[in-house]
This record gives sequence, C-alpha cells and structure tokens, in this order.
Amino acid sequence: LFLAVCAVGIGGTFQYGYNVSIINAPTQHIHRFLNETWASRYHKDLNPDLLTFLWSLIASVFSLGGLCGALVGGSMAIRLGRKGALLMNNVIAILASILMGISFPTGLFELLIAGRFLIGINSGIGLCVQPLYIGEVAPKRLRGGMAMGSSIFLTGGILTGQIIGLRELLGGEKYWPLLLSSSCFPAFAQLVFLPWFPESPRYLLIDKGDELSSARALKRFHGSSEYRREMEDIQRECFALNGEKPKKPWQLFVDRGVRWQLITVIVMTMGQQLSGINAIYFYATYIFEQAGISAEKIPYVTLGTGGCECLTALTCGLLIDYVGRRCLIIGGYLLMTLWSIVLTFSLTYQELYPWVPYVSMAAIFAFILSFGLGPGGITNTLTAELFIQSSRPAAYMIAGTISWISFFTIGMLFPFIVNRLKQYCFLVFLLECSLVATFIFLVIPETKNKSFLEIQKEFQKLNFGRNA
Repeated sequence: LFLAVCAVGIGGTFQYGYNVSIINAPTQHIHRFLNETWASRYHKDLNPDLLTFLWSLIASVFSLGGLCGALVGGSMAIRLGRKGALLMNNVIAILASILMGISFPTGLFELLIAGRFLIGINSGIGLCVQPLYIGEVAPKRLRGGMAMGSSIFLTGGILTGQIIGLRELLGGEKYWPLLLSSSCFPAFAQLVFLPWFPESPRYLLIDKGDELSSARALKRFHGSSEYRREMEDIQRECFALNGEKPKKPWQLFVDRGVRWQLITVIVMTMGQQLSGINAIYFYATYIFEQAGISAEKIPYVTLGTGGCECLTALTCGLLIDYVGRRCLIIGGYLLMTLWSIVLTFSLTYQELYPWVPYVSMAAIFAFILSFGLGPGGITNTLTAELFIQSSRPAAYMIAGTISWISFFTIGMLFPFIVNRLKQYCFLVFLLECSLVATFIFLVIPETKNKSFLEIQKEFQKLNFGRNA
C-alpha cells in the first residue's frame, strides 16, 4: 500500500507542486530570452507592457491547462481506469517537457507557452485521478493517512522545485531550460513503477464487474487473510448502487441525494484556495527583507516555507486517522484566523520596533503550518470520502474545476486586493477562514473509520430532512 501511494504520487500531485514552484527561479532568464528572441525576430525591442503580458501568460497558462485537465480527469478515470488514466497522463508530461526544453535552442517562446499549458493539463488530471485511486485502494482504518499521500507529494514537489531551482543547481542562466523540462523525470518514474501495481479493486468490481480481478487486487493490497472484509464492503456498495452507471458532473447538481456533499466540497475547495496562503507567499519576501535578510539569502529562507508545508503534511498524515478529519480541518482554519490577526497588527507596526519583523516571520511560518495541518491536507481526503463510487469521479471533476478557477481568480485579483488594502487584506482572509470553519462545524460529520455507505447515510438527514 505504501509503495502504491509512492508510485501514484510521483507522477501525480508531485508534478503539480513541482511545476508551481520551478517557474519562480528562472523569471529573469525568461525575461531576457523573450527580449532577445523578439529583437532577433522583429529587429526591435520588446515593449515592456507586452513583456509583462507574455510573462504573465507563461505563468498563468498553467492554471488554464489545469482547468482543462480537471474537466477531463474524471472521464479518463472512468474510461481507462484509475491506473490507466495516470499512466496515459505521463505522455502529456513528457511532451510538455520536450516543448519547454527545446524552446530556448529553437528561439520559439511559443513552445514555452504550449509546454506550460500541457504540464497544466497533466497536473489537473493528476490532482483529480490520484486521490481517486488512493481513496479506493485504502482500507477504512488507513484511508485518511493514505489519502494524505496526495498532499505529502504535492508539498514534496514544491520543496523539490525550490531546491532544484536554486542558482547553484538548475536555476542559473545556462540551465533554466533543463529546469523547466525536468518534469519528465517524475513521469518516467511513474511509467516504470506504476504498472507493477493492480488497478483499483473498487473500479474493477463496481465499474467493470470483474470480481476475480478485484479479489486478486485486494489480496495484493491487503493480504490474503485481511482482504475479505474489504471485499464485503465493496460488495455492499455494489449492491446498493444496483448497477448505477458513473454520473456526469451536471447530474450531481440535480441529484438531491448528494446536495449537501456537493455544497461541502465546493465550500471547502474555494476555502482552501481563498484562505490567504497565496498572500502569505506574496508577503514573505517583503517580510524577510524587513527582518534584515539579504536578497541573496532569501531563496534559502524561502526553502523553510516549503519545508514547513512538507512537515505539516507528514504530521497530518500521522494524526488524521487518530484525531479525525473534523478536528484537524476546523482547528487549521481557526489557527489561520488567529495568525491573520497577528499579521495584520505586525505588518501595520512593522517600522515601529526592530523586533516586529520577527513576529511577522514567525506568523508566516505558523500560518503555513496551520494550513498544512488543516485545509491543505484534509480537503482532498474528504472529497474522496463524501461520495460513493458512481458519484466520486464527477465530484473530483467539479472540485478540480472550482479549485483551478479559484486559483486563477486569486492570481488575477490578488495584486489589486493588496494594492488597495495593503496589510489589511488579511482581514478579508480572516473572515473567510472563520466562515469556512463555522460551515464545517455545522455541516460535516466525522468520517473516520466509516465506510462510504455509512458516510452517505449520515448526509441523508441533511439531504432529505430529519425523517430520512
């Protein structure tokens, strides 16, 4: 089971985290490449506004690709299987790496844009299909910890990208095309290792009706003495579905039986993206400078933020099956509310006392720790647990679409919010975090050690009234 999580993670959410972080290191080199390419092609200098537009397009087209990937990820998981979809997804990553790698020697910045779009599609599919596979192969008692594999590999990807992007490694002027094309290595790793593992037993039995292959897969994952309990659980869910086919995303919006599960996933997904974590990373460099850290050393201090996220994802993975989902996610949002208050005050009085920047630094790391321990890790886990087999792929498509749209929106609007509100932007995030925590407290039941059918019954009272 552990090796299966590693095999799907390396080419799944790891790619998302890695490609989010590596684009920051070569910013200046890409600017120079755009200027030189434009000058040699059109024999005139590139307009500064057009340069800003092209750079923004290279950075943000990743989100557009991610949205497209989220829209097709669920359908791929149904048609090709969870494992088949992940394997096919690596072809997209390898093609993207080739396009980004040859953009500099060919002098075609358009290939860079196309490559970022394709790697965005790869990340969108991975974010959708990987949690599906892990959630379906995990036993009830380990489902939370195993589902945290998605967040652990995502944060591991961010940290790895920050390290590889250092100027001593591939972040230098000579090697930045290699940096952008290095995402082919996780893709090749998954193509080598994932074929050794079985397809999701739930997919094999419920979607394909192949009981023999499902039993064989369960024996591989749970052992010949333990697999029967899981098999009975899958058979009960199969019987309850009574041959129901996988649903399309739009069918979930009109299905009263999943109304509150869908509302919950939308609120949690938007809450995760709009929680203020992007504001933290935006302010980090400014706060580190105020604390007296030189510009040359800031990339190394920034590694601490990536290390924090990785550490909390691991910690959350160890705690989730003991403490429960509700406690961690509500606690995470409430702590983020607290650190938003601290940051608002410390940024307001940043110039007043020499020790205040250090309070801001501590609050930044505390905010990241709180995010990783709560919404950063639990959101994906709950998305898998709130739906039964026929609705789960469509739910992930909806959650992925909401996540990428929110990611793109906050990227577009955030600079204007900061310019207008300055440090008081954290008051907006404070309100959002407290509202999401209240919603989760009132609506979401504890899902620890419960089967997918038991969780569905918990929501029947909300969906159909108290008499259900």
